Amino acid sequence: MSVIGIDFGNEGCYVAAARSGGIETLANDYSLRATPSFVAFDGKKRIIGVAAKNQQVTNMKNTVGGFKRLLGRKFNDPHVQHELKSIPARVESRNDGSIGIKVNYLNEDQHFSPEQLTAMLFTKLKETSAAAMQTQVNDCVITCPVFFTNAERQALLDAAQIAGLNVLRLMNETTATALAYGFYKNDLFEEKPRNVIFVDFGHSALQVSACVFTKGKLKMLASSWDQIGGRDIDLALADYFTTEFLERYKINAKTNARANLRLLTEIEKLKKQMSANSTKLPLNIECFLDDVDVSSSMQRSQMEELCAPVLQRVEQTFKKLLVESKLSLDDIHSVEIVGGSTRIPSVKQLIEQVFNKPASTTLNQDEAVSRGAALQCAIMSPAVRVREFGVTDIQNYAVKVLWEGDGTSSNGEVEIFPQFHPSPFSRLVTIARKSPFVASIVYGQQVPYPDQTIGTWKIKDVKPTERGESQDVKLKVRINQNGIVLISSAVLVDRKEQEEAAAASEQAAADDKNAGEQAGPNASEQAEAQPEAYFENEDDNNTSTASSPGGQGWAQRVKGWFGSGNDKTKKKTKKDIELPMEPITHGFEPTVLTSYAQQEAKMIGNDQKETERIDAKNALEEFVYDMRNKLQGGPLERYVVESERESIVAQLNDLENWLYEDGEDCDRETYTNRLTALLQKTDPIKLRAHDYEQCPAVFEELKNSIAVARQAVAEFRKGVPKYDHLTETEFINIAETADKAQKWLDSNLSKFTQSSRTADSPVTLQALRHEVHSLNTCVNSVITRAKPKPAAKTTTPPKDAAEQNGSDPTATGDKMDVDNNGQNVGGNTPSDAAMDVE
Repeated sequence: MSVIGIDFGNEGCYVAAARSGGIETLANDYSLRATPSFVAFDGKKRIIGVAAKNQQVTNMKNTVGGFKRLLGRKFNDPHVQHELKSIPARVESRNDGSIGIKVNYLNEDQHFSPEQLTAMLFTKLKETSAAAMQTQVNDCVITCPVFFTNAERQALLDAAQIAGLNVLRLMNETTATALAYGFYKNDLFEEKPRNVIFVDFGHSALQVSACVFTKGKLKMLASSWDQIGGRDIDLALADYFTTEFLERYKINAKTNARANLRLLTEIEKLKKQMSANSTKLPLNIECFLDDVDVSSSMQRSQMEELCAPVLQRVEQTFKKLLVESKLSLDDIHSVEIVGGSTRIPSVKQLIEQVFNKPASTTLNQDEAVSRGAALQCAIMSPAVRVREFGVTDIQNYAVKVLWEGDGTSSNGEVEIFPQFHPSPFSRLVTIARKSPFVASIVYGQQVPYPDQTIGTWKIKDVKPTERGESQDVKLKVRINQNGIVLISSAVLVDRKEQEEAAAASEQAAADDKNAGEQAGPNASEQAEAQPEAYFENEDDNNTSTASSPGGQGWAQRVKGWFGSGNDKTKKKTKKDIELPMEPITHGFEPTVLTSYAQQEAKMIGNDQKETERIDAKNALEEFVYDMRNKLQGGPLERYVVESERESIVAQLNDLENWLYEDGEDCDRETYTNRLTALLQKTDPIKLRAHDYEQCPAVFEELKNSIAVARQAVAEFRKGVPKYDHLTETEFINIAETADKAQKWLDSNLSKFTQSSRTADSPVTLQALRHEVHSLNTCVNSVITRAKPKPAAKTTTPPKDAAEQNGSDPTATGDKMDVDNNGQNVGGNTPSDAAMDVE
C-alpha cells in the first residue's frame, strides 16, 4: 500500500506519492501532472479531469468546475452568489438551503452537492494514483487553504470519505509548502533558526505565511490571506476586451456564456505570454459571436494598469503578514513563491518591495504543495519509513467557548485559543454546574463564513452533589490535526465525602487548599472561593497536591496537634465520570454520508460498465474498418475466394451502418456477440495467410537442420576428435532421423508449393515446426554432450607427515581462520580447528 499527497486546487489538482526513491509527482491518463478540477456528465458516463475540461465549451450545462469554493456553504451565502457568476452550470437551492448542482445524468436531471462533486474528483485521482503505482491507494494527506473554516474543512473530509480515502491529515497549503522546503534542507538549520516567508498565489486565492525552521522541525508563525487570484486578473482583462469588442464589433460577450468562456480561455493564454514578454501581443478569436472574428492586442504595462486594484490587495496582504508575524525585515531569510500567479513580474516586484528580499524560486511552483503533503503522509503512515520531521501548525482564527447560565449565574465565555495558537492542541475548560447545559464554540473574530458558530454541544447527565452543590465539569476543547475545533470530551468530577481517622485530616486539609489554588486565572484570590469556570492546558498537571504542614491553616495545625486518634473527619474523594454529549456541528449526518458513499460506489460501477460497453463498441468498429481494408486490396485478399470475400465485405458494410443507426447504444454483450460471429468467419482466413507467409522460412530452417545432422554424421565417420566420446549407435540414429525428415520435407514441400492460396495450407505451421524441433532435439542431445573429465590420481600421504612438517600433533578437527601473525581470528581454540593461513 502506498501513500499520496493531494493538492486540491480550484483550477487543478496535483498528486504526489512517497516511493522508495523519494517523492514523485504522478501523471494522469493524459500523461499530464495537472488534473483539472472539472466534472462533466455525458449520457450514461461521468467524465472527470482533462476530458471534462476539454468539453467545457461544448457541454457547458453539464460540466462543472470551481466547486471547491462552494464546499460547506449554503445557497444564500453571499460568497456563493458571487461564485455562481463564474459557474455556467445550473445551481439551485435545495429544501434544506444547501447547494444543488443540476446536471443531466443517466438521461434524467439529478442534483449533486459540491461535496459529491469533490468526491468524484477524488475518485479519479485515486484511480490515477493506483494505475501509476500499480497498487491500492487509501492513505492520503489533502491540502486546503489556510483560511478554510471548520465547515469547509469538514466538508472536505466528508468528500474524501465518500470517495473511500483515509485522510491522515488536512494540511494547510502553505504548511505543506514549508515542509517541502525544509525537509531536504535540514542541515542548514543547525546554526540558528531560519525565518522564511511563503507566498502562494494561485487561481483563486492568495496566501502568505511566515515559518521558522530549526533542525528537525518547523513552526508556523502567522498567516495572512485574501481571496483573490489569477482569475481576478483574467476577469479584469475580460471586462476590458468586452468593452472594446462592443465598441468595435457591436457584440457583447457577456450576453453569451459560451463566448465569454472562450474569451476567458484566450485571455489566460495571453496573460501567460505577457508574463514572459513585455512587447505587445495579439489576441485573435475566430467566429467569436454571431460568426464575427475579433482581434485585439495588449502589452504587459497595460495589463498591470488594468489589474492595479488586484495588485494593491496583494501588497496589503504582504504588509499584513509583517504585522501579524512580528518579524522585522532583517529577521527574514528568504521569500519562497509557489502558485501559477507568482510568475507575473509585477507580483515578484511587490515581494521585493515589501519584504526587501527577491522572490526565490527554489521550489517547484506547481508541485511543491502536493510534494509537501506526500511527505507529511509518509511521516504519519506506518506503511512508509521516513526520517521524522516535526510540524507545528497554527489556528488562524481566535476561538471562544460559550456556555449558558444555570439560573444562579449568567452566561459565560472565555477565549480558549487566541489567533495563531499552535495546532494540534488541547485545553480543558472547567465549569461548575448542577444540571445539563449547552456549550458552544464560536470564532472570536471575523471569518470568511457567514456563521460564526463552530458548533454546539449539549452536555448531559450533569448532577449536583449530595448536598445540592455544583460540580465541576471539565470540557476538553481540541484543535485536531485537521485544523477542526471541537469539544472532544466532557468529564464530571464527582466529589464525595467519607469519614476516616483524624490522622488523615492533615492531608484532607492540604487537598482542600490546593483545590482552591488550582482554579487558574479566572479564579478568586481567596482559596475558599470556587470559580464558575477556568481553563488549563491538557498536559498541565494542576491537580497535584502537597502534604507539607506549612500549607495548612492555623486551625488545622492546632487540631492536628491536640486531636485524638479516634477523631473522625470528612475526606473528599473524586471520580471522573465521562458525560454523554450531543454535538450539533457542520457536516453531513452519518446516514446521509453513508447514502452518498453508496451512491458514489454505484456510479463507479456504472462508469466501469459504460467503459466496457464503449470499449466493446470501439473494438467492433475498429475490426470492421481493419478487416475491410485487408480484404479489399490488402494482405488477405489473395487468401480468400472472391465470392467469400464479397460476402464478408457486404456483412462488414451492413455492420458499419448498424453501428451508426440501431447499434449506436447497445449493451456490451451485443457488440461482443457480433464481433465473435465475424471472427468465426475471418479467423480461418487470417490463419491461412499466416501459414502461407511463415511456412517457407520454416521449410528452409528444416533444410538447414538436415544439413547439420548429416555433417555431424560425416565428421564422426572421419574420426573427428570432438566426437571420440560418442558411439556409433547414436550417429546411426541421427542419420536415420535426418533421412526420415528429408523424405517428409520432399513430400510436403511439393504439396505446399502446388497448393492454391485460397485453400488451407496442406502443411500447417505447427506441424512443420514440430518436425524441425524433433530433428534438432535428436541431433543436439548427442553432439552437444561434453566429454567426461579424466579421473583424478590419488596419493597416500606418509603416516608421520604431520610430524615431518613440524605441525602440532594435537591440532586436529575443523579448520580455524588466523591472521598473518598467527593469532586466532575465528574465536575457536586450536583443539577445535586446523589452520587456514591468510
